[in-house]
Amino acid sequence: MRHPLFLEPVFKERIWGGTKLRDVFGYAIPSVRTGECWAVSAHAHGSSVVKNGPMAGKTLNQVWQDHPEVFGFPDGEVFPLLVKLLDATMDLSVQVHPDDDYAILHENGDLGKTECWYIIDCKDDAELILGHHASTKEEFKQQIESGDWNGLLRRIKIKPGDFFYVPSGTLHAICEGTFVLEIQQNSDTTYRVYDYDRCDDQGKKRTLHIEKATEVLTIPHIDKVHTPEVKENNNVVITAYVQSDYFSVYKWKISGRAVFPSHQTYLLGSVLSGSGRIVNNGIQYECNAGSHFILPAQFGEFSIEGTCELIISHP
Repeated sequence: MRHPLFLEPVFKERIWGGTKLRDVFGYAIPSVRTGECWAVSAHAHGSSVVKNGPMAGKTLNQVWQDHPEVFGFPDGEVFPLLVKLLDATMDLSVQVHPDDDYAILHENGDLGKTECWYIIDCKDDAELILGHHASTKEEFKQQIESGDWNGLLRRIKIKPGDFFYVPSGTLHAICEGTFVLEIQQNSDTTYRVYDYDRCDDQGKKRTLHIEKATEVLTIPHIDKVHTPEVKENNNVVITAYVQSDYFSVYKWKISGRAVFPSHQTYLLGSVLSGSGRIVNNGIQYECNAGSHFILPAQFGEFSIEGTCELIISHP
């Protein structure tokens, strides 16, 4: 019998972090500048640890390497996805990520980074930076050199429940007052373009990567808009946000008992609100707001009972 793997997250302190990870989900965060929760991670910079069952105490990377049957015997050497929560009390740096081909050549074989954001909460006038207004690389460099950030950066208003798909090559930044669930390729490669001339606790500015950013940036900007598809079944509303080469992402809003068929691939789940229980072969697994888990491949038919909202993803 295969069990869900419930995961202990990894926390990252950031100069722009805050306390929402504690205040919303009750996590024991390391400080009042906790910016990131790596909720489902097998990355070398921080791997989640299994909390339950016979694999308790193992890192997700160890499970990936030692128990490929959990994931349906996948082809890749590296666990492909990384699920994060981000608490931005200040603007994050304006940045861009490379695609797989560029990262493999220039970042020691690392993956590129296509990502997506689900806005859990944000302040009333919140916005994101998503894209730019430059028509050529020369124009892009000129606007950076002149400091014309208002002319260069494309800002959009956001609200809770919004979803954004952010392919590699997209200039972007999460801004102040935003609480986000992010699903991305398993990569930690970032090219910073602008960091508001901020200094860290030692008085040093963070490194910028203008040349690499210019090489990987999509110019002119291409907006990748995905229209959500909503279906309502017995006691569950399923919103399909994106089905891409890298990941598929859904929201399940459950009220009561919802039954799901057996699935070939493994599923990553993050409970955003409420509580419930996963039931499989008569065994119940409690899940509450802030729980993160993996349902193994070939898990069989299962139900989720309760009142809760989850983000579900898979490669």
